[in-house]
Amino acid sequence: MADKKLVEQITSREEDFAQWYTDVVKKAELTDYSSVKGFMVIRPAGYAIWENIMAALDSRFKATGVQNCSMPLLIPQSLLEKESEHVEGFAPEVAWVTSGGSKRLEERLCVRPTSEVLFCDYYSKVVKSYRDLPQLLNQWCSVVRWEKTTRPFLRTREFLWQEGHTVHATAEEAEERTLLMLDIYADVLENELAIPVVKGRKTDKEKFAGAIATYTVEALMHDGQALQCATSHNFGDGFAKAFQVQYLSKNNTVEPVHQTSWGITTRTIGALIMVHGDDSGLVLPPRIAPVQVNIIPIQQNKEGVLDKAFDLMNTLMDAGLRVKVDDSDKTPGFKFADSEVRGIPLRLEIGPKDIEAGQVVLVRRDTREKIVVSFENLVEESKKLLEQIQKDMYNRALTFQKERTTDAKSLDELVASLDKKPGFVRAMWCGCRECEEKLKEYSGITSRCIPAKQEKIADTCVVCGKPATKMVYWGRAY
Repeated sequence: MADKKLVEQITSREEDFAQWYTDVVKKAELTDYSSVKGFMVIRPAGYAIWENIMAALDSRFKATGVQNCSMPLLIPQSLLEKESEHVEGFAPEVAWVTSGGSKRLEERLCVRPTSEVLFCDYYSKVVKSYRDLPQLLNQWCSVVRWEKTTRPFLRTREFLWQEGHTVHATAEEAEERTLLMLDIYADVLENELAIPVVKGRKTDKEKFAGAIATYTVEALMHDGQALQCATSHNFGDGFAKAFQVQYLSKNNTVEPVHQTSWGITTRTIGALIMVHGDDSGLVLPPRIAPVQVNIIPIQQNKEGVLDKAFDLMNTLMDAGLRVKVDDSDKTPGFKFADSEVRGIPLRLEIGPKDIEAGQVVLVRRDTREKIVVSFENLVEESKKLLEQIQKDMYNRALTFQKERTTDAKSLDELVASLDKKPGFVRAMWCGCRECEEKLKEYSGITSRCIPAKQEKIADTCVVCGKPATKMVYWGRAY
Protein backbone atom coordinates (compact mmCIF):
# COMPACT_ATOMS: atom_id res chain seq x y z
CA MET A 1 0.00 0.00 0.00
CA ALA A 2 2.98 2.28 -0.56
CA ASP A 3 1.49 4.39 -3.36
CA LYS A 4 -0.87 7.23 -2.53
CA LYS A 5 -4.38 7.27 -3.95
CA LEU A 6 -4.21 8.12 -7.65
CA VAL A 7 -7.92 8.80 -8.25
CA GLU A 8 -9.11 11.84 -6.31
CA GLN A 9 -12.61 12.25 -7.80
CA ILE A 10 -14.08 9.23 -5.97
CA THR A 11 -15.79 9.83 -2.64
CA SER A 12 -14.27 7.88 0.25
CA ARG A 13 -16.13 4.68 1.22
CA GLU A 14 -16.07 5.71 4.86
CA GLU A 15 -17.40 9.20 4.13
CA ASP A 16 -20.42 8.20 2.00
CA PHE A 17 -20.67 4.59 0.87
CA ALA A 18 -23.65 5.14 -1.44
CA GLN A 19 -21.94 8.04 -3.21
CA TRP A 20 -18.68 6.07 -3.39
CA TYR A 21 -20.55 3.25 -5.15
CA THR A 22 -22.10 5.65 -7.68
CA ASP A 23 -18.72 7.32 -8.28
CA VAL A 24 -17.02 3.98 -8.97
CA VAL A 25 -19.73 2.84 -11.38
CA LYS A 26 -19.44 6.16 -13.23
CA LYS A 27 -15.63 6.54 -13.23
CA ALA A 28 -15.05 2.92 -14.28
CA GLU A 29 -17.52 3.48 -17.14
CA LEU A 30 -19.62 0.46 -16.21
CA THR A 31 -23.07 1.96 -16.82
CA ASP A 32 -24.82 5.11 -17.95
CA TYR A 33 -28.31 6.45 -17.42
CA SER A 34 -30.82 5.88 -20.20
CA SER A 35 -33.69 8.02 -21.48
CA VAL A 36 -36.13 5.74 -19.61
CA LYS A 37 -36.16 6.34 -15.87
CA GLY A 38 -34.90 3.37 -13.88
CA PHE A 39 -33.35 1.62 -16.90
CA MET A 40 -29.57 1.50 -17.31
CA VAL A 41 -27.17 1.32 -20.21
CA ILE A 42 -24.53 -1.31 -19.53
CA ARG A 43 -21.37 0.03 -21.14
CA PRO A 44 -18.71 -2.23 -22.70
CA ALA A 45 -16.57 -2.29 -19.53
CA GLY A 46 -19.56 -3.46 -17.48
CA TYR A 47 -20.83 -5.90 -20.07
CA ALA A 48 -17.39 -7.50 -20.41
CA ILE A 49 -17.53 -8.41 -16.71
CA TRP A 50 -21.02 -9.86 -17.20
CA GLU A 51 -19.78 -11.89 -20.18
CA ASN A 52 -17.12 -13.52 -18.01
CA ILE A 53 -19.67 -14.27 -15.29
CA MET A 54 -21.99 -15.77 -17.92
CA ALA A 55 -19.18 -17.94 -19.33
CA ALA A 56 -18.25 -19.26 -15.86
CA LEU A 57 -21.87 -20.15 -15.10
CA ASP A 58 -22.87 -21.42 -18.53
CA SER A 59 -20.09 -24.01 -18.71
CA ARG A 60 -21.03 -25.33 -15.28
CA PHE A 61 -24.73 -25.44 -16.17
CA LYS A 62 -24.07 -27.42 -19.33
CA ALA A 63 -21.83 -29.86 -17.46
CA THR A 64 -24.95 -30.90 -15.50
CA GLY A 65 -27.05 -31.44 -18.64
CA VAL A 66 -28.71 -28.01 -18.88
CA GLN A 67 -29.49 -26.65 -22.36
CA ASN A 68 -30.13 -23.02 -23.32
CA CYS A 69 -33.31 -21.83 -25.00
CA SER A 70 -35.30 -18.62 -25.47
CA MET A 71 -38.84 -17.82 -24.36
CA PRO A 72 -41.09 -14.91 -25.46
CA LEU A 73 -40.78 -11.45 -23.94
CA LEU A 74 -44.54 -11.05 -23.38
CA ILE A 75 -46.98 -13.07 -21.28
CA PRO A 76 -50.80 -13.00 -21.74
CA GLN A 77 -52.57 -11.88 -18.57
CA SER A 78 -54.69 -15.05 -18.52
CA LEU A 79 -51.54 -17.20 -18.52
CA LEU A 80 -49.87 -15.18 -15.77
CA GLU A 81 -52.93 -15.52 -13.53
CA LYS A 82 -53.05 -19.32 -13.61
CA GLU A 83 -50.90 -19.59 -10.47
CA SER A 84 -52.51 -17.23 -7.93
CA GLU A 85 -49.68 -16.97 -5.37
CA HIS A 86 -47.15 -16.28 -8.13
CA VAL A 87 -49.14 -13.50 -9.79
CA GLU A 88 -49.95 -11.92 -6.43
CA GLY A 89 -46.25 -11.80 -5.58
CA PHE A 90 -45.33 -10.00 -8.80
CA ALA A 91 -48.42 -7.84 -9.41
CA PRO A 92 -46.97 -4.59 -7.98
CA GLU A 93 -43.90 -4.81 -10.26
CA VAL A 94 -45.52 -5.80 -13.56
CA ALA A 95 -45.32 -3.61 -16.68
CA TRP A 96 -48.18 -4.08 -19.15
CA VAL A 97 -48.50 -3.75 -22.94
CA THR A 98 -52.01 -2.64 -23.85
CA SER A 99 -51.69 -1.61 -27.52
CA GLY A 100 -50.14 -3.05 -30.65
CA GLY A 101 -49.46 -0.14 -32.99
CA SER A 102 -52.62 2.00 -32.85
CA LYS A 103 -54.90 -0.92 -31.99
CA ARG A 104 -55.83 -1.71 -28.40
CA LEU A 105 -55.15 -5.35 -27.53
CA GLU A 106 -58.05 -7.62 -26.59
CA GLU A 107 -55.94 -9.01 -23.76
CA ARG A 108 -53.14 -7.06 -22.18
CA LEU A 109 -49.66 -8.56 -22.17
CA CYS A 110 -47.21 -8.59 -19.28
CA VAL A 111 -43.54 -7.78 -19.96
CA ARG A 112 -41.92 -10.77 -18.28
CA PRO A 113 -40.82 -10.16 -14.68
CA THR A 114 -39.80 -13.85 -14.73
CA SER A 115 -40.76 -16.75 -17.00
CA GLU A 116 -42.17 -19.56 -14.86
CA VAL A 117 -45.55 -19.48 -16.58
CA LEU A 118 -43.99 -19.49 -20.07
CA PHE A 119 -41.91 -22.54 -19.25
CA CYS A 120 -44.92 -24.24 -17.67
CA ASP A 121 -46.99 -23.59 -20.78
CA TYR A 122 -44.19 -25.03 -22.92
CA TYR A 123 -43.66 -28.08 -20.70
CA SER A 124 -47.39 -28.84 -20.71
CA LYS A 125 -47.10 -29.39 -24.45
CA VAL A 126 -43.84 -31.35 -24.68
CA VAL A 127 -43.91 -33.53 -21.55
CA LYS A 128 -46.13 -36.59 -22.04
CA SER A 129 -44.26 -39.57 -20.62
CA TYR A 130 -41.62 -40.38 -18.02
CA ARG A 131 -39.33 -40.79 -21.03
CA ASP A 132 -39.55 -37.01 -21.58
CA LEU A 133 -38.11 -36.29 -18.14
CA PRO A 134 -36.14 -34.55 -16.85
CA GLN A 135 -36.29 -31.34 -18.88
CA LEU A 136 -33.34 -29.07 -18.00
CA LEU A 137 -33.64 -25.65 -19.67
CA ASN A 138 -32.16 -22.21 -19.09
CA GLN A 139 -32.36 -18.86 -20.82
CA TRP A 140 -30.16 -15.75 -20.75
CA CYS A 141 -32.36 -12.68 -21.11
CA SER A 142 -33.58 -9.44 -19.54
CA VAL A 143 -36.66 -9.01 -17.36
CA VAL A 144 -38.63 -5.96 -16.24
CA ARG A 145 -39.81 -5.23 -12.70
CA TRP A 146 -41.16 -1.75 -12.00
CA GLU A 147 -39.05 -0.93 -8.95
CA LYS A 148 -39.77 2.31 -7.05
CA THR A 149 -36.16 3.04 -6.09
CA THR A 150 -33.32 2.15 -8.44
CA ARG A 151 -29.52 1.98 -8.31
CA PRO A 152 -27.18 0.74 -11.08
CA PHE A 153 -26.79 -3.07 -11.01
CA LEU A 154 -28.34 -3.45 -7.55
CA ARG A 155 -31.94 -2.60 -8.41
CA THR A 156 -33.05 -1.46 -11.87
CA ARG A 157 -36.36 -1.76 -13.67
CA GLU A 158 -34.75 -3.91 -16.36
CA PHE A 159 -31.85 -6.23 -15.61
CA LEU A 160 -29.99 -9.07 -17.24
CA TRP A 161 -30.01 -12.55 -15.77
CA GLN A 162 -30.29 -16.23 -16.45
CA GLU A 163 -33.32 -18.19 -15.38
CA GLY A 164 -33.22 -21.95 -15.29
CA HIS A 165 -36.44 -23.96 -15.24
CA THR A 166 -36.44 -27.73 -14.89
CA VAL A 167 -39.10 -30.41 -14.47
CA HIS A 168 -38.60 -33.82 -12.89
CA ALA A 169 -40.46 -37.03 -12.22
CA THR A 170 -39.99 -37.01 -8.43
CA ALA A 171 -39.81 -34.57 -5.55
CA GLU A 172 -36.39 -35.98 -4.62
CA GLU A 173 -34.95 -35.22 -8.07
CA ALA A 174 -36.32 -31.67 -7.96
CA GLU A 175 -34.81 -31.02 -4.53
CA GLU A 176 -31.48 -32.46 -5.67
CA ARG A 177 -31.45 -30.14 -8.71
CA THR A 178 -32.41 -27.12 -6.57
CA LEU A 179 -29.45 -27.68 -4.25
CA LEU A 180 -27.09 -28.54 -7.10
CA MET A 181 -27.70 -25.18 -8.77
CA LEU A 182 -27.24 -23.37 -5.45
CA ASP A 183 -23.84 -25.06 -5.12
CA ILE A 184 -22.90 -23.89 -8.63
CA TYR A 185 -23.75 -20.31 -7.72
CA ALA A 186 -21.66 -20.54 -4.56
CA ASP A 187 -18.79 -22.07 -6.55
CA VAL A 188 -18.75 -19.25 -9.11
CA LEU A 189 -19.12 -16.51 -6.51
CA GLU A 190 -16.35 -17.86 -4.31
CA ASN A 191 -13.89 -19.23 -6.86
CA GLU A 192 -14.36 -16.80 -9.76
CA LEU A 193 -15.58 -13.60 -8.09
CA ALA A 194 -13.67 -14.15 -4.81
CA ILE A 195 -16.84 -13.41 -2.82
CA PRO A 196 -17.42 -15.63 0.24
CA VAL A 197 -21.08 -16.52 0.74
CA VAL A 198 -23.40 -18.04 3.29
CA LYS A 199 -25.72 -20.70 1.85
CA GLY A 200 -29.08 -21.49 3.32
CA ARG A 201 -32.84 -21.67 3.01
CA LYS A 202 -35.09 -18.63 3.04
CA THR A 203 -37.88 -18.43 5.60
CA ASP A 204 -41.45 -18.83 4.30
CA LYS A 205 -41.89 -15.07 4.55
CA GLU A 206 -38.89 -14.43 2.29
CA LYS A 207 -39.30 -17.29 -0.19
CA PHE A 208 -40.22 -16.84 -3.85
CA ALA A 209 -43.93 -16.49 -4.65
CA GLY A 210 -45.23 -19.95 -5.55
CA ALA A 211 -42.23 -21.93 -4.25
CA ILE A 212 -42.31 -24.57 -1.54
CA ALA A 213 -38.67 -23.76 -0.71
CA THR A 214 -36.21 -21.04 -1.72
CA TYR A 215 -32.46 -21.37 -1.17
CA THR A 216 -30.05 -18.44 -1.30
CA VAL A 217 -26.41 -17.43 -1.29
CA GLU A 218 -25.86 -14.28 0.79
CA ALA A 219 -22.76 -12.09 0.74
CA LEU A 220 -21.60 -9.25 2.96
CA MET A 221 -20.70 -5.90 1.44
CA HIS A 222 -17.99 -3.56 2.76
CA ASP A 223 -20.58 -1.40 4.56
CA GLY A 224 -21.89 -4.43 6.44
CA GLN A 225 -25.10 -4.73 4.44
CA ALA A 226 -26.08 -8.15 3.09
CA LEU A 227 -26.77 -8.82 -0.58
CA GLN A 228 -28.76 -11.76 -1.92
CA CYS A 229 -26.55 -12.87 -4.82
CA ALA A 230 -28.51 -15.80 -6.29
CA THR A 231 -31.50 -17.99 -5.49
CA SER A 232 -32.67 -21.50 -6.30
CA HIS A 233 -36.32 -22.50 -5.87
CA ASN A 234 -38.12 -25.81 -5.47
CA PHE A 235 -41.67 -25.35 -6.76
CA GLY A 236 -42.87 -28.84 -5.91
CA ASP A 237 -45.91 -29.69 -8.05
CA GLY A 238 -47.90 -26.48 -7.50
CA PHE A 239 -47.18 -24.94 -10.89
CA ALA A 240 -47.51 -28.33 -12.54
CA LYS A 241 -51.05 -28.78 -11.26
CA ALA A 242 -52.04 -25.21 -12.20
CA PHE A 243 -50.72 -25.65 -15.74
CA GLN A 244 -51.43 -29.38 -16.10
CA VAL A 245 -47.81 -30.33 -16.65
CA GLN A 246 -48.11 -34.08 -16.17
CA TYR A 247 -46.68 -37.32 -17.45
CA LEU A 248 -47.55 -40.98 -17.80
CA SER A 249 -45.43 -42.88 -15.29
CA LYS A 250 -43.88 -46.32 -15.68
CA ASN A 251 -46.82 -47.62 -13.62
CA ASN A 252 -49.28 -46.22 -16.17
CA THR A 253 -50.53 -43.50 -13.83
CA VAL A 254 -50.76 -39.81 -14.71
CA GLU A 255 -48.56 -37.75 -12.36
CA PRO A 256 -47.71 -34.05 -12.04
CA VAL A 257 -44.06 -33.09 -12.59
CA HIS A 258 -41.91 -31.49 -9.89
CA GLN A 259 -40.37 -28.19 -10.89
CA THR A 260 -37.37 -25.98 -10.05
CA SER A 261 -36.30 -22.48 -10.97
CA TRP A 262 -32.97 -20.73 -10.31
CA GLY A 263 -31.39 -17.42 -11.27
CA ILE A 264 -28.55 -14.95 -10.89
CA THR A 265 -28.46 -11.38 -12.20
CA THR A 266 -26.23 -8.44 -13.08
CA ARG A 267 -26.48 -7.38 -9.42
CA THR A 268 -23.44 -9.66 -8.96
CA ILE A 269 -21.44 -6.85 -10.59
CA GLY A 270 -22.71 -4.60 -7.80
CA ALA A 271 -21.51 -7.21 -5.32
CA LEU A 272 -18.05 -7.25 -6.96
CA ILE A 273 -17.81 -3.49 -6.58
CA MET A 274 -18.96 -3.38 -2.95
CA VAL A 275 -16.96 -6.37 -1.70
CA HIS A 276 -13.61 -5.60 -3.34
CA GLY A 277 -13.58 -1.94 -4.43
CA ASP A 278 -11.54 0.76 -2.68
CA ASP A 279 -11.26 4.54 -2.74
CA SER A 280 -9.43 4.41 -6.08
CA GLY A 281 -12.16 2.43 -7.85
CA LEU A 282 -12.75 -1.18 -8.87
CA VAL A 283 -10.59 -4.07 -7.74
CA LEU A 284 -11.39 -7.03 -9.98
CA PRO A 285 -10.51 -10.66 -9.20
CA PRO A 286 -8.19 -11.93 -11.98
CA ARG A 287 -10.42 -14.84 -13.01
CA ILE A 288 -13.34 -12.55 -13.81
CA ALA A 289 -11.42 -9.44 -14.97
CA PRO A 290 -11.88 -8.72 -18.71
CA VAL A 291 -8.27 -7.43 -18.78
CA GLN A 292 -5.85 -9.14 -16.41
CA VAL A 293 -2.66 -7.27 -17.34
CA ASN A 294 -2.53 -3.63 -18.47
CA ILE A 295 0.78 -2.76 -20.14
CA ILE A 296 1.72 0.90 -19.80
CA PRO A 297 4.68 2.02 -21.91
CA ILE A 298 6.79 4.77 -20.31
CA GLN A 299 8.25 7.34 -22.72
CA GLN A 300 6.47 5.55 -25.52
CA ASN A 301 7.77 8.08 -28.05
CA LYS A 302 11.26 6.64 -27.56
CA GLU A 303 12.34 4.13 -30.19
CA GLY A 304 11.53 0.50 -29.40
CA VAL A 305 9.28 1.13 -26.37
CA LEU A 306 5.92 0.54 -28.07
CA ASP A 307 7.30 -2.36 -30.07
CA LYS A 308 8.49 -4.02 -26.87
CA ALA A 309 5.15 -3.35 -25.15
CA PHE A 310 3.22 -5.11 -27.92
CA ASP A 311 5.80 -7.90 -28.03
CA LEU A 312 5.21 -8.53 -24.31
CA MET A 313 1.45 -8.38 -24.86
CA ASN A 314 1.67 -11.11 -27.50
CA THR A 315 3.88 -13.24 -25.25
CA LEU A 316 1.39 -13.01 -22.37
CA MET A 317 -1.63 -13.55 -24.62
CA ASP A 318 0.00 -16.65 -26.11
CA ALA A 319 0.23 -17.94 -22.52
CA GLY A 320 -3.55 -17.53 -22.16
CA LEU A 321 -3.74 -14.21 -20.32
CA ARG A 322 -6.07 -11.32 -21.17
CA VAL A 323 -3.86 -8.32 -21.92
CA LYS A 324 -4.02 -4.84 -23.38
CA VAL A 325 -1.50 -2.08 -24.12
CA ASP A 326 -2.49 1.48 -23.22
CA ASP A 327 -0.82 3.32 -26.09
CA SER A 328 -3.02 6.41 -25.79
CA ASP A 329 -1.36 9.84 -25.75
CA LYS A 330 -2.21 10.37 -22.06
CA THR A 331 0.50 10.81 -19.42
CA PRO A 332 1.76 7.74 -17.52
CA GLY A 333 0.21 9.13 -14.34
CA PHE A 334 -3.21 9.35 -15.98
CA LYS A 335 -2.84 5.82 -17.32
CA PHE A 336 -1.90 4.52 -13.87
CA ALA A 337 -5.02 6.13 -12.38
CA ASP A 338 -7.22 4.84 -15.20
CA SER A 339 -5.88 1.32 -14.71
CA GLU A 340 -6.66 1.58 -10.99
CA VAL A 341 -10.21 2.88 -11.38
CA ARG A 342 -10.98 0.05 -13.82
CA GLY A 343 -9.66 -2.51 -11.34
CA ILE A 344 -7.22 -4.27 -13.69
CA PRO A 345 -5.39 -6.81 -11.48
CA LEU A 346 -1.85 -6.25 -12.80
CA ARG A 347 -0.20 -3.15 -14.22
CA LEU A 348 2.96 -3.72 -16.26
CA GLU A 349 5.29 -0.75 -16.65
CA ILE A 350 7.95 -0.82 -19.40
CA GLY A 351 10.29 2.01 -20.41
CA PRO A 352 13.71 2.52 -22.04
CA LYS A 353 15.62 1.79 -18.82
CA ASP A 354 13.59 -1.38 -18.25
CA ILE A 355 14.29 -2.58 -21.79
CA GLU A 356 17.98 -1.95 -21.26
CA ALA A 357 17.88 -3.95 -18.02
CA GLY A 358 15.75 -6.74 -19.57
CA GLN A 359 12.95 -6.34 -17.03
CA VAL A 360 9.50 -4.91 -16.32
CA VAL A 361 7.79 -3.57 -13.23
CA LEU A 362 4.57 -5.35 -12.22
CA VAL A 363 2.18 -3.54 -9.86
CA ARG A 364 -0.62 -5.38 -8.03
CA ARG A 365 -3.95 -3.53 -8.06
CA ASP A 366 -5.10 -4.99 -4.74
CA THR A 367 -2.03 -4.10 -2.65
CA ARG A 368 -0.09 -1.77 -5.02
CA GLU A 369 3.00 -3.88 -4.36
CA LYS A 370 5.68 -3.43 -7.05
CA ILE A 371 7.65 -6.41 -8.31
CA VAL A 372 10.57 -6.26 -10.75
CA VAL A 373 10.51 -9.23 -13.13
CA SER A 374 12.88 -10.24 -15.92
CA PHE A 375 11.59 -10.76 -19.46
CA GLU A 376 12.45 -14.44 -19.17
CA ASN A 377 10.31 -14.93 -16.05
CA LEU A 378 7.44 -12.65 -17.05
CA VAL A 379 4.89 -15.30 -18.03
CA GLU A 380 5.55 -17.51 -15.00
CA GLU A 381 5.58 -14.61 -12.54
CA SER A 382 2.47 -12.97 -14.03
CA LYS A 383 0.48 -16.19 -13.74
CA LYS A 384 1.74 -16.74 -10.21
CA LEU A 385 0.84 -13.21 -9.17
CA LEU A 386 -2.63 -13.39 -10.68
CA GLU A 387 -3.37 -16.59 -8.77
CA GLN A 388 -2.02 -15.02 -5.57
CA ILE A 389 -4.17 -11.93 -6.07
CA GLN A 390 -7.27 -14.12 -6.58
CA LYS A 391 -6.52 -16.06 -3.41
CA ASP A 392 -5.67 -12.98 -1.34
CA MET A 393 -8.83 -11.14 -2.41
CA TYR A 394 -11.02 -14.05 -1.34
CA ASN A 395 -9.21 -14.42 1.97
CA ARG A 396 -9.49 -10.70 2.76
CA ALA A 397 -13.23 -10.79 2.03
CA LEU A 398 -13.63 -13.96 4.12
CA THR A 399 -11.74 -12.40 7.04
CA PHE A 400 -14.01 -9.35 6.81
CA GLN A 401 -17.10 -11.57 6.77
CA LYS A 402 -15.93 -13.49 9.83
CA GLU A 403 -15.07 -10.29 11.71
CA ARG A 404 -18.52 -8.92 10.92
CA THR A 405 -20.43 -12.06 11.98
CA THR A 406 -21.54 -12.09 15.59
CA ASP A 407 -23.93 -14.05 17.80
CA ALA A 408 -26.85 -12.62 19.78
CA LYS A 409 -29.09 -14.14 22.45
CA SER A 410 -31.56 -11.28 22.92
CA LEU A 411 -33.38 -8.71 20.81
CA ASP A 412 -31.46 -5.82 22.38
CA GLU A 413 -28.17 -7.60 21.74
CA LEU A 414 -29.12 -8.32 18.10
CA VAL A 415 -30.10 -4.72 17.31
CA ALA A 416 -27.18 -3.21 19.22
CA SER A 417 -24.74 -5.47 17.42
CA LEU A 418 -26.00 -4.44 13.97
CA ASP A 419 -26.18 -0.76 14.94
CA LYS A 420 -22.64 -0.75 16.26
CA LYS A 421 -20.94 -2.99 13.68
CA PRO A 422 -23.16 -3.87 10.67
CA GLY A 423 -22.82 -7.40 9.33
CA PHE A 424 -24.37 -10.81 9.90
CA VAL A 425 -25.79 -11.73 13.27
CA ARG A 426 -26.53 -15.35 14.08
CA ALA A 427 -29.47 -15.78 16.45
CA MET A 428 -32.17 -18.29 17.28
CA TRP A 429 -35.74 -18.09 15.95
CA CYS A 430 -39.00 -19.79 16.93
CA GLY A 431 -40.21 -20.08 13.33
CA CYS A 432 -43.02 -17.55 13.83
CA ARG A 433 -43.66 -15.14 10.95
CA GLU A 434 -44.84 -12.44 13.37
CA CYS A 435 -41.38 -12.35 14.97
CA GLU A 436 -39.77 -11.72 11.58
CA GLU A 437 -42.21 -8.95 10.78
CA LYS A 438 -41.76 -7.34 14.21
CA LEU A 439 -37.98 -7.32 13.81
CA LYS A 440 -38.19 -5.73 10.37
CA GLU A 441 -40.66 -3.06 11.47
CA TYR A 442 -38.72 -2.35 14.65
CA SER A 443 -35.22 -2.07 13.19
CA GLY A 444 -35.14 -2.88 9.45
CA ILE A 445 -33.49 -6.24 10.14
CA THR A 446 -34.48 -9.22 7.99
CA SER A 447 -33.74 -12.91 8.01
CA ARG A 448 -31.07 -13.64 5.42
CA CYS A 449 -31.12 -17.46 5.53
CA ILE A 450 -31.38 -20.59 7.63
CA PRO A 451 -28.03 -22.35 7.10
CA ALA A 452 -28.00 -26.10 6.53
CA LYS A 453 -25.37 -26.48 9.24
CA GLN A 454 -27.22 -25.56 12.42
CA GLU A 455 -25.68 -24.42 15.71
CA LYS A 456 -27.45 -23.74 18.97
CA ILE A 457 -26.80 -20.14 20.04
CA ALA A 458 -29.49 -20.15 22.75
CA ASP A 459 -32.63 -22.03 23.77
CA THR A 460 -35.09 -19.25 23.06
CA CYS A 461 -36.19 -17.07 20.15
CA VAL A 462 -34.27 -13.80 19.92
CA VAL A 463 -37.54 -11.88 19.40
CA CYS A 464 -40.29 -13.43 21.52
CA GLY A 465 -38.40 -15.56 24.02
CA LYS A 466 -40.33 -18.75 23.19
CA PRO A 467 -38.50 -22.05 22.51
CA ALA A 468 -36.37 -21.70 19.37
CA THR A 469 -36.22 -24.17 16.49
CA LYS A 470 -33.71 -22.66 14.03
CA MET A 471 -30.49 -20.68 13.98
CA VAL A 472 -30.80 -17.87 11.44
CA TYR A 473 -28.45 -15.35 9.84
CA TRP A 474 -29.96 -11.88 10.30
CA GLY A 475 -28.92 -8.54 8.86
CA ARG A 476 -29.85 -5.38 7.00
CA ALA A 477 -29.77 -5.83 3.25
CA TYR A 478 -29.83 -4.19 -0.16
